[in-house]
Amino acid sequence: MGAERILIRRISPDEIDVFRRIRLEALRCEPASFASRFDDWAVLPDEEWRQRLNDPVFIAFSKSEPIGIMRLVRFRPRKMAHRATLVSVYVRQTERGAGVAADLLNAVSNSARRLGVLQMELAVNAENSAALRFYRRHEFVEVGRIPGGVLDNDREIDDVIMVRRLDR
Repeated sequence: MGAERILIRRISPDEIDVFRRIRLEALRCEPASFASRFDDWAVLPDEEWRQRLNDPVFIAFSKSEPIGIMRLVRFRPRKMAHRATLVSVYVRQTERGAGVAADLLNAVSNSARRLGVLQMELAVNAENSAALRFYRRHEFVEVGRIPGGVLDNDREIDDVIMVRRLDR
């Protein structure tokens, strides 16, 4: 039996149902990994979902089922347009370890380069050791921390700020 084919592509603003399905799954299944809460996103009207798709959103599909997501939010001011933030990163638990996250990151990085992005940035929960290892393996370097960057059930958790240059 051969390896299952995973398709990764940027979704269009018309595909809010796919976006909503994988984003809500991520927030429901991994609440500690995100600054956002499931309840906040679950009530968003279609127009807000569509507006968030103005930035590149890449979805990994297995048999037409969304199994992973990465979103790239570019800085708007002209002097900062060479920078973008990686957000909404998630791969379904059953699909982890198969290279899906790396493939998503590669697709996002290639898209970012085409947009003229020289630097990708992110904030990751300091307690998420698997994510920290993943980002380090993919040339992200820690450049700082925000103490108590996330308040989760009255617990303050640091955000680790990481950067990856794309022009090298």
